[in-house]
Amino acid sequence: MVFTDYQLPITDDGLRKMDRTNWWEKLEPEQIAPLSEVWIPVGVPGYAGLAKAQWREVLDGRFGPQNWRIHYIVRGKSVPFREAIQEYEAAYRHFLRGNPALVRFLTAVCGNVYDDNISNVYDDSYEQPHTAMNHYQDISVRRVIAELVDDEAWPEVVDTDVAPTMLTDLSDGQIHHLPRARGFRGNYLFQIREPLSPGFCLNPAVVPVHDPTLITSLPNHVGWFHSEGCAHLSVEAFWQMSKVIEVRYGRFLALGPERATPLAGL
Repeated sequence: MVFTDYQLPITDDGLRKMDRTNWWEKLEPEQIAPLSEVWIPVGVPGYAGLAKAQWREVLDGRFGPQNWRIHYIVRGKSVPFREAIQEYEAAYRHFLRGNPALVRFLTAVCGNVYDDNISNVYDDSYEQPHTAMNHYQDISVRRVIAELVDDEAWPEVVDTDVAPTMLTDLSDGQIHHLPRARGFRGNYLFQIREPLSPGFCLNPAVVPVHDPTLITSLPNHVGWFHSEGCAHLSVEAFWQMSKVIEVRYGRFLALGPERATPLAGL
């Protein structure tokens, strides 16, 4: 037996011997085919923010657009975004229904809520391929308040005209012509963001996750959400710490030595 410069074993006929660097290449195509249908988590990427587009570019280039995905580990099971986001919304539902004074403020004083940009008020879907960064907390708040309009247990939350009107942003006093959210009858925009924003009381780091089985932690990992609100007990901690990048195992194997650092560059 001889060795190359990389110390890979070579058989007498000049072919590389099967080892951990090439074993899948030595199998018959029909033997290896099932692994293209197997998805494995390769890391917890955390908060994307404005890096949302950059993440996609890096991962598309490394794995191919159809070979990676973002999933969430919820109660021991890997689930897609559409299922995990329902837990996020449920946390806001539980929080708001347990805080009637906050609901009274929102519905009587505010006309709409937003996260990073006033254009957020036009988004009703959690799926946001068009945005520079994702925003979910404002959508959850709008959806929960709209539910209360139809709940007889909340007679003080009444239906409202959702046509555009003049709303004053409590963050800077600017007046904008924007749609009023259903159930909101006030004249102000309420930004839900960092501690200095008017709506920090609804920041996802402040809102506790509603189900103790969704509480997550990762020793020695500290995200921005761990130093605000209720830290690892928040819905934001659940959202970020349950998020995983999953890759088709066949494509993962093709990374070769880079399998040790599959999320490098994020």
